[in-house]
Amino acid sequence: MAVRELRYFGDPVLKSVCDPVTKFDKNLEALVKDLMDSVKLPGRAGLAANQIGVGLRAFSYDVQGLTGYVINPEVVEVSEETHEINEGCLSVPELWFPVVRPKRVVVRGVDVHNKPIEVEGFDVLAQCLQHETDHLDGKLYLDRLTPDRKKKALSQARDKDWFWKR
Repeated sequence: MAVRELRYFGDPVLKSVCDPVTKFDKNLEALVKDLMDSVKLPGRAGLAANQIGVGLRAFSYDVQGLTGYVINPEVVEVSEETHEINEGCLSVPELWFPVVRPKRVVVRGVDVHNKPIEVEGFDVLAQCLQHETDHLDGKLYLDRLTPDRKKKALSQARDKDWFWKR
């Protein structure tokens, strides 16, 4: 089992837009295996490649018994119905804030063999799929908070020992 070290809020890789995967080779298979191994630890629901320092569009998920990964994901459909749901992040540990997200989402991408895949998620899985796709676009869930909540979150993050200090 290859569990990779996480990157934390403050690390520039988390705010960088990830490159599309163009090489479908053994290196990509190894990355996906590491993403799948790393997301299976307790308390984890999803993991984007840039959270382990790799700037490629790939993520894994493990939500309510549904496990998988998507390479080059794109959100192609969202419901009009939204809800406010508490959200946290492995790269922003210990902080949870309410975020408004669509209740249903469809993500399309490919697998390690460049074959099309589609994942439809409701509620928590929908949240996870959106959250991980946001990561690959260089966004953290903190970017989706209301201004007051974001100010509070940033203040709390700066006081944590994991906050990446330069």
